[in-house]
Amino acid sequence: MKSFLIIGMGSFGHHLCRSLAKQRCEIMIVDEKQENLEDMLRYVTSAKIGDCTNPDVMQSFDVASFDACFVSVGNSFQNSLQITNLLKEQGAKKVYSKADEDIQAKFLLRNGADEVIYPEKEGAERIAIRASSDNIFDCIELSDEYYIMEIQPRQEWLGKTIFELDFRKKYHLNIMATKNKEKLFPMPDLEYKFCLEDHLMVMGQIEDIRRVTK
Repeated sequence: MKSFLIIGMGSFGHHLCRSLAKQRCEIMIVDEKQENLEDMLRYVTSAKIGDCTNPDVMQSFDVASFDACFVSVGNSFQNSLQITNLLKEQGAKKVYSKADEDIQAKFLLRNGADEVIYPEKEGAERIAIRASSDNIFDCIELSDEYYIMEIQPRQEWLGKTIFELDFRKKYHLNIMATKNKEKLFPMPDLEYKFCLEDHLMVMGQIEDIRRVTK
């Protein structure tokens, strides 16, 4: 079971805490205000009130014992920088820091962040992709170019198999799974026959996915 430290319990910290709890992780949360912690107590192993820009407060958490630490302080970017730096100085294995802009990301990375999270930017991009096409239902960004997307099969695919369409060669996409009424069927074989009721989880370059969803 992995253990995580979350510093800053604003909106992102709350969502992150619940998601990690679903994965049965051990979680410690920290915030300067008690009221930001109270509704999360049932999800966590421990909760602390404290100013994490204070080295003595940070040292009391034994940050090196956690698998990863998250910095989701929203009220001051200077505080995020300082906390990120303190975590690394005190032996944090991995530090994820939240940013709103690219310029913030550059400074966070220079100050010890292993990875920068853009919750608003990533959420907006995901919604934009879904809203821009009636045939895209969900997406996961793997990199700037590669995505996994949930799409509707094209009309000309219906009733044909993956083998008959020579799908990977023709469309440069991999079918990771099919989905029917919320039930997922991973890694369909070549004899899978496309159905109108199914959705497909395909992986590939964004331009190739766009071509098949037009």
